Amino acid sequence: MSTRDDVLITAFGLAQLIAAGDVTLLDVRWQLAKPDGRDDYLAGHIPDAVYVSLEDELSDHTVTGRGRHPLPSGAALQEAGRRWGVRQGVPTVIYDDWNRAGSARAWWVLRAAGIENVRILDGGLAAWTTSGGPLDRGDVEPEPGDVTVTHQDLYAGAMPTLTADEAAALGPRLGDVRAPERFRGDVEPIDPVAGHIPGAVNLPSVLAADGTLRTDGADVDAVYCGSGVTAAVAVAALAAAGRVVALFPGSWSQWSNEPGRAVATGD
Repeated sequence: MSTRDDVLITAFGLAQLIAAGDVTLLDVRWQLAKPDGRDDYLAGHIPDAVYVSLEDELSDHTVTGRGRHPLPSGAALQEAGRRWGVRQGVPTVIYDDWNRAGSARAWWVLRAAGIENVRILDGGLAAWTTSGGPLDRGDVEPEPGDVTVTHQDLYAGAMPTLTADEAAALGPRLGDVRAPERFRGDVEPIDPVAGHIPGAVNLPSVLAADGTLRTDGADVDAVYCGSGVTAAVAVAALAAAGRVVALFPGSWSQWSNEPGRAVATGD
């Protein structure tokens, strides 16, 4: 069972790790409206942090039928992890600058691959700068890492997942973390059908006003979102509270593209 300190690290805690010279830093700038965060990274990042592309390195868009952000293979992730400088026995800290979506996705993917000692910077980049932490500009090319992935199929890896059929059977034990208007089916800006998986409940945001994760989430057994990215934030928040919940990786983007899947609307 995880505790908050197993999943999250404060800006102060990160500063201590950096001072000790024993941490790998990953910068996962990603927003739904701006999926490529490299320019923001180059303009200012935590010293020695390596940029990670959620679209290109934490997803495999050659996979079909698994939604908009299919999970990468273990082999591809191991290659990327070594390129990022991730090392066996050395802690990895991940951060972003938008709703913890990018960092939670990276945390979930690395943990699903069996990589240990991975944490999310609680409060993101804003927590670092607010605490007086410095920023560097430009790219970082780390020494290659030696991390070894122990799960090649992340859909059956070290983190629990659901298939669409399993999600359909959960009823109110399944949480939908999308905005209420998308859950209700009032609007759907991305996927082909508006609404939600029948029986699912809409969960409130797990983010506090300062961008840190709240750990008093709803009582569910699994979660989904639009494409499996932002639902990882809820998985992380609940893990920090000592609860294990499954992720439906394809989420609504998979469900709404499968012929014959029932759709519910309204509250």
